[in-house]
Amino acid sequence: MTRAVPGSSESPRRDTGRIPGAEGVPAYALSAPDPSSIPILIAVPHAGRTYPANLSARMRHPRAAALRLEDRYADLLGREVAQRTGAALLIANAPRAMIDLNRAEDDVDWDMLVPGKPNRGDAPMGLRARSGLGLIPRRLHGLGEIWKQRLAEEELAERIATIHTPYHAALARELARLRKRWGAALLIDLHSMPPLGLRGPRPPSVFVIGDRFGVSCHGTLIASAFGYFAEVRHAAGHNRPYAGGYVLERHAAPHEGLHALQLEVDRSCYLDHAMSEPGAGFAAMVDVLVGLTERLATQVAQLGQADDPARWAVAAE
Repeated sequence: MTRAVPGSSESPRRDTGRIPGAEGVPAYALSAPDPSSIPILIAVPHAGRTYPANLSARMRHPRAAALRLEDRYADLLGREVAQRTGAALLIANAPRAMIDLNRAEDDVDWDMLVPGKPNRGDAPMGLRARSGLGLIPRRLHGLGEIWKQRLAEEELAERIATIHTPYHAALARELARLRKRWGAALLIDLHSMPPLGLRGPRPPSVFVIGDRFGVSCHGTLIASAFGYFAEVRHAAGHNRPYAGGYVLERHAAPHEGLHALQLEVDRSCYLDHAMSEPGAGFAAMVDVLVGLTERLATQVAQLGQADDPARWAVAAE
């Protein structure tokens, strides 16, 4: 049986959130086999495409900024992989332009807000916000400022309460559920990246695996992932230029059986030339990701078994 939690705000027990300005649209969609088939959760935080009219109207270049900010159709990759492997799947519906779920709640450029920094005392600008890509993205290289006007502090608070908080609560609950059954769980935080280009004599990476430089995931899982990519003849990088962000910082606890890695996929390998729609390589990319997920699922289950052999006997029933 599959337990589907579409994110309706009508749930009497769990705050599944909503998208301000988009009536009836939940903050996230969660689907998970019950009992779980494998100890893996695939999460897609940056592929949301629900743009309320009042959000788009405030953007200087809505189409261009959306395409640059989104992990375009990474959610479709995640859906296909989850359907074929039995992995749990968490997809954010809100666009990254509205709020970045891979940023901390205080990683904010306060000068974007009304009344803004003067009323924040000594509140520092968030680390990633300095680059223009904080909790609320402000600017993009080559495109400039994203917004026509500043954001009210009340709107920021609403977005955090209705999107950011329920999304991360759902992620934590699902990881805990998987760990309870298997003894260990793995979060694959799925993203896409622009082509990296040549950086020396080696071919550019099609994938980049981030584990916070060894902090967020057991080394055997990383080794297994790189071994798999070598087998399927795809170049893969490690932590550079993407080591993983707030999602891994918040949810990874390898010493407690909660492992997490960020997986970046070259979007030119599965989108069309305009990087806007699924392309000819989409099915082949799904096949590669299915193989990776199945390989890692075996490794995670073995980690859980090593920690608690009795639990493994129950999970295998």
